Amino acid sequence: MLQTARAILKRDPAAHSLWEVLLTYPGLHALFWHRIAHFLAGHGRYILAALVSRYCTHRTGVIIAPEAQIGKRVFIDHGTGVVIGATAIVEDDVTILHGVTLGARDSEVDGRRHPIVRQGAFIGANAQILGPISVGRRSKVGAGAVVLKDVPDNMTAVGNPARLVTHKRTGWVTYRYSEMIVGQRMEG
Repeated sequence: MLQTARAILKRDPAAHSLWEVLLTYPGLHALFWHRIAHFLAGHGRYILAALVSRYCTHRTGVIIAPEAQIGKRVFIDHGTGVVIGATAIVEDDVTILHGVTLGARDSEVDGRRHPIVRQGAFIGANAQILGPISVGRRSKVGAGAVVLKDVPDNMTAVGNPARLVTHKRTGWVTYRYSEMIVGQRMEG
């Protein structure tokens, strides 16, 4: 958790000290309690895991299913209203703002139902990422976006329904999902 707190201190311009992050950041506290619940669920202690998860929700306003897989140095900023489903995977160095849902699109019981958020991705406030899709490495999801299809690496998805927009630094072209040709670059 200390490694995560140090990463938060580097990524959050509002953070003044490591002690402030450790003592007052509900997203960090939620990750602490999630790791305990995840350990318990992984060892067959489902009821105890659920109780720890419920305590975490009560204390932080963050709901993370005990079965969800959360990587290293994940930053849940503000925390309130974040929901991460049971089959979700959040890789290392991801930033998630308040009100984000990593949820399912239907009530199917078997298989993966929730998104994978790849390394270094940034998820804006109140974004909804739904279903067994993937948000690519170093991609961004804009505030309030509703993402129902994969977001390729190094891309930005905005709007409802989400559409891809140009990354000016990399020269990637904007496409609606229905027209997307992955990997095409602008000439010039």
